Amino acid sequence: MDVLVVGGGHAGAQAAAALRKQGFTGTVGLLWAEAGLPYQRPPLTKEYLSGTRTLDRIFIQAAGFWEDRDIRLLAGRGVVAVDAQDRFVRTRDGQTVGFKQLIWAAGARPRRLACPGADLAGVHTIRSRSDIDALVADLAPQMPIVVVGGGYIGLETAAVLSRSHPVTVVEAADRVLARVAGEELSRFWETEHRAHGVDIRLGNGIARIIGTAGRVAAVELSDGAVVPCGVVIVGVGVEPEVEPLRAAGAKVADGVGVVVNEQCRTSVEGIFAVGDCAGRPHPFAGGDLVRIESVQNAVESATIAAAAVTGAPPPKPGPPTFWTNQFDLKMLTVGLARGYDTVVVRGDPAARSFSLIYLRHGVVIALDCVNAMKDYAQGQALVQRQAAAEPAVLADSAVPLKNAINRLPNSLSTKG
Repeated sequence: MDVLVVGGGHAGAQAAAALRKQGFTGTVGLLWAEAGLPYQRPPLTKEYLSGTRTLDRIFIQAAGFWEDRDIRLLAGRGVVAVDAQDRFVRTRDGQTVGFKQLIWAAGARPRRLACPGADLAGVHTIRSRSDIDALVADLAPQMPIVVVGGGYIGLETAAVLSRSHPVTVVEAADRVLARVAGEELSRFWETEHRAHGVDIRLGNGIARIIGTAGRVAAVELSDGAVVPCGVVIVGVGVEPEVEPLRAAGAKVADGVGVVVNEQCRTSVEGIFAVGDCAGRPHPFAGGDLVRIESVQNAVESATIAAAAVTGAPPPKPGPPTFWTNQFDLKMLTVGLARGYDTVVVRGDPAARSFSLIYLRHGVVIALDCVNAMKDYAQGQALVQRQAAAEPAVLADSAVPLKNAINRLPNSLSTKG
């Protein structure tokens, strides 16, 4: 294979498609561990879990798309080893697939609990379609559910399942979304979930999972409380799939994944890494190495790697974007809320339509926009330009964000 892409998520699918779009005429293979066509992961904890979208409606592309572009699909073949010298990968069934260049887009795997009882029947993680299918098959009507982790995966899952089941969310930090959002946003989502009947236990870990006849019966929290349940859903983050590349000599950093440069090249010649498994220097993180779990990053990094293979002009990196749907609310995020020193609340959280604007040294670095599409659309330009802006102006909903940089004190300016 001239270019072998490993991984059937957004990053892998985009890499293969981008090679053809950029005029690559060599052979292209797309190999991944699951059966079936490549599919979107974000709907898994939203529409797919709720049953409002079936599998055929979350495919990234129909089968004909790949056939028309002469991209060979190699499904159900997880990679266990990479031979960087002789240029082949070895799959779980012992077969080998050769390559001249490799784009590693294997994504990440969910972290699991290490407490007693973590291996009982009824304990689930969420990463793949089969995970959701197994969870749904395991649920009985009105079965109490414990969700471990107050990140977006946990909250999205709780929002869907609380429509039909009693749900308790257990979060070790003193607020949900503590790692990725300001306190105002955390408190908003906590209020929303509680208003929909979700029991949120903050500042609590899992001491043990209590079983009966080999199956989950309850969860004992670190404060000693016991919460009866029939299913436990673990949403405590992911670990990048890097071991085959690490063994092949690629540089890997804890907390970052496979280390790549601006072209998404690893430290091994002819091997690239993109998407959830890779950390790259990002201009919207001050040039720091960051591993970003988002569709936007998957698509962008995959396109960059394809351009490095084909010699096409790479896309200019843009600010990262994310989204979440919970209950009847849609939140859109642009930028990275890292190292901020000021948070501006624009609008009224009580009205369920507002934005948080994050600044560092007076420069807008990120926005979280809850049911505030106009703020999101206009705020992207502020993050893209790394614009300096006056907090009082940003907080004034009567001033469109597109005009905020036109109302700056003389001491402030814009960059870029």
